[in-house]
Amino acid sequence: MARIAGIDLPKNKRGEIGLTYIYGIGRSTARKILSDSGINFDKKVQEWDDDEINKIRSFIGDNIKVEGALRSEVQMNIKRLMDVGCYRGIRHRLGLPLRGQSTKNNARTRKGKKKTVANKKKAPKG
Repeated sequence: MARIAGIDLPKNKRGEIGLTYIYGIGRSTARKILSDSGINFDKKVQEWDDDEINKIRSFIGDNIKVEGALRSEVQMNIKRLMDVGCYRGIRHRLGLPLRGQSTKNNARTRKGKKKTVANKKKAPKG
């Protein structure tokens, strides 16, 4: 089993797909890693030998910020926006969407479960 950046890569996937299990590596970055390491994209993770795994590990370690370091950087960026008090920071603080999406009907992912508000009772006529 290939273990890179503290993540166990799935054995039966192609290398290009297997690398995307690491936080911070998508398809294009995975292709770049494999091409620079001289490994075929279609080669499965279980077919990599120790030399190829070490090449990938060293390339990722030297050139790409992944996993814990990347997560902490993203959190620091969000914290900075909130401290500065800019529009995006305020939206983060309130748990609302940041990029101009409508919040009247949708935005349930950011806003969370519905909080139903009861209607006012109408005064009886008479």
